[in-house]
Parts: sequence; structure tokens; C-alpha cells
Amino acid sequence: MTRTGVLRSRRLFAAVAAAGIVLTGCTNTGEDDAASSASTGGGDGQVVRDTEDTGEGCTLEQYGAEPLELEGAVVGFSQSEPDTAAFRAAETESIRAAADEVGVGELLVTNADNELPKQIADIQDLLNRGVELLLVAPVNSDGLDPALDAAKAAGVPVITIDRKVTNTPCEDYVAFLGSDFYDQGARAADAMSEAAGGEAQVAILLGSSGNNVTDDRNAGFKDQVEAEHPGLEIVAEQTANFARDEGQAVAEQLLQSNPDITAIYAHNDEMALGAVTAVQSAGLQPGVDVTIVSIDGTRNAVQAIVDGQINAVIESNPRFGPLAFETAQRFYDGETIPEDVIIEDDQYDSENAEADLGNAF
Repeated sequence: MTRTGVLRSRRLFAAVAAAGIVLTGCTNTGEDDAASSASTGGGDGQVVRDTEDTGEGCTLEQYGAEPLELEGAVVGFSQSEPDTAAFRAAETESIRAAADEVGVGELLVTNADNELPKQIADIQDLLNRGVELLLVAPVNSDGLDPALDAAKAAGVPVITIDRKVTNTPCEDYVAFLGSDFYDQGARAADAMSEAAGGEAQVAILLGSSGNNVTDDRNAGFKDQVEAEHPGLEIVAEQTANFARDEGQAVAEQLLQSNPDITAIYAHNDEMALGAVTAVQSAGLQPGVDVTIVSIDGTRNAVQAIVDGQINAVIESNPRFGPLAFETAQRFYDGETIPEDVIIEDDQYDSENAEADLGNAF
């Protein structure tokens, strides 16, 4: 079975039972289960990778927190970016649905609108409103120190999702839940090489600076190109901040300044969709004249594969709700939580995009 097929099979094992969350967590066996996640907002649940490289781990006693019953608790979720982005909308919906499933007394949700000072203020406000557990999707990997210090002083555990902070695990936060972004970049390079026939002049649309997602997705791609795909030549790269309009503008600029570009690697689907428009504006056919590969798994991007405009998308599953609350429950039950809880992600290409479109978000 191919890697994509293995991952697709493993994804089915994650489930949320009617009586509560029963995700595979860190004891994932990889066995199949036809049940689907009821609290993910209609998609697949997340499957945690089996790995020994997860850090030293953290317990309730080590963290210095008090036991908590999630049922009836007040939980805060600090979202980093507007829910106008499909990834963030799916992520927030998943958190809300899982909170309902667990029976959380009140879920307080804030949105930092991609501004670090606002996220710090949001978290401090959530603490003032009496939250007992914090789930945080960081705007940046650096700079959350005042908010994390305030949470620590209040005795409120913090679990970060989808972006890793540079602070100290089991001191400033409990654990990070997210994807292996370096691996995503490496897999994007593999998909690019396959779609482009092994040779291409590649432009990279970078995500926003200051976070591990951008850094790792770029490093993984470049390292894999150097190691395995000498026919891919990276000729340009520029930040487009994970935004569709900036992706279009930057891609237009790069295509004008370097008309020999034959491939675009975008760090997320929004920028890739912007690149599709830019390629069309240049009188070229996206997916044919210019190979396009991105990361996320939004419905619009997967549909673009079906339509022949994007060649491949490496999934980055945003449905963290069940895993976040399952991890929190295990933490409060006294179990050791790994520093990094890494999930498996699937892949979409011309072979499976149409059949798997329903899994996109």
C-alpha cells in the first residue's frame, strides 16, 4: 500500500463515541475503524503518529496544576487568525463541537486577527473571565511570554495547537498538538517532482514570518529538493503571509520578473489559490504550464485539483477539538503528556482528489 493509502486507512481509526471522546491519542495502533468523528464538524478525526521523539513529557504534578473536571468547566480558546480562512473556521468549529461533546460548562472564544498584542490581551482577558483551561493557536512562535506567564500565575494549564511556541514545555505550556511541518514540506517536494516530471524552475510563496510552520515547511521542502530532486531548481521565494490576495500579488510579480518559472510551491492553500489566478492572468494554464503544490487540504484547493488547476495538496488537518480535549482529560487524569503530540496528515492529488473531496474542509 502507498503511504497515502496507509494514512487514509489510519485516519478512519479516530472516532468520537456518543458517550465521549475515544480518540487514539498516543496509543494509536493504526487499526481501521469505520466510525467517524462526530465532533469534528463533518470530517475525519486526527490520528497521532507513533513516535518516541516526543520530548520528556509532562504530568499534572510536574506542571503544578490542580485536578479539573472538564464537564462543567470554563475553557478558553484563543484563535490566532480570522475564521474567514477555511483552516481557522474548521479549527474553531472543531473546538466548539468537541467542547459540546465533552459537556464543557462554558467555552469562551477570542480571535487575535493575526495580531500578537491582541492575542496577549485576549488571553489575559480570558484569564480575568475565569477560564480553567486554555487552548491556544499562537499567532507567532515567539512573543507570547506575558500571556503564558499570566496563565502560569493563575494556575491555568495551556495547550497549544497547530503552531509551536519557543517557550519551555511543562513550565510555560503543557504540550503542543500539531503536524510535522518539516515532513509536510518534504512531501510537498516529492509531490512537486512527481507532478513536474522531475524538472522545474520553482518559486516559493512563504507563509508569515516568526512561526515554526513557515520555517519548517520551507526547510523540509528545500532539504528534500537538495537530497532527492536535483531537477527542481528554486529560483525565487517571497513572503505572502498565508493570504490569498497576497499570494496572487506576489505570484504575479514573480512570474513577471522571472518568466521561466514553471512551478509554484505555496506554504498554504490560500496562497496557492491566489497563485492560480496569477498564472491565469499571465496567460498560462495553472496545473499544466505551471505546476502548483500546496499544504492544507481546503475544499477549494482540493476542488482545484479535480479541475486540473492545482497538482497536489499535502493535508494539514485542523480538526483539533477531539484531540485537544482528549489530551486535556488525560493530563488531568495524571497521565504523562508528550511535549509534542504529532498527528498524521494525508495527501490529495489527481488520483484521489475527487473521491476524497468530502474529507476536505
